[in-house]
Amino acid sequence: MTRRDGFGLAAFLLLCFAVSALGGAITATSVSTWYQTLERSVLSPPDWVFAPVWTTIYLFMAIAGWRVWRQAASHTRRQALVVFCLQLALNLLWSFLFFGLQQIGWSLVEIVILLFAIILNTVLFWRQDRIAGILFIPYAAWVSYATILTAFLWLLNSV
Repeated sequence: MTRRDGFGLAAFLLLCFAVSALGGAITATSVSTWYQTLERSVLSPPDWVFAPVWTTIYLFMAIAGWRVWRQAASHTRRQALVVFCLQLALNLLWSFLFFGLQQIGWSLVEIVILLFAIILNTVLFWRQDRIAGILFIPYAAWVSYATILTAFLWLLNSV
């Protein structure tokens, strides 16, 4: 690995974990208060599951983004990295809508958009680097599950 590669990896790790930290800060505003008052589906995992799963997902995301960034410059690579940044922003927006604003309905709409962006990102990464595409599969699976959980939260807690 070259020095440039090392700095690139560090930048992707910093970017992904900065988004994670911002999302965590937003989540902390109501996870132990408002969120605990919601009626949840039997499909909901225990609260302690979220931190290790998201930490792993953000790590995989960073490595995947870095692997694609290392590919030869091309329109396809640029497109994949733009979608990567878009899905990161959408990921953060979900935390803001759900935990920050406590808007379950809007967060449901947004997570569907996020899921499509993740699937598109997975495909674009796969075309650039198969390992990068594979690293996005757990993220797509987890957000698919989170979409179902958000839908149940909306159904169970709509007034």
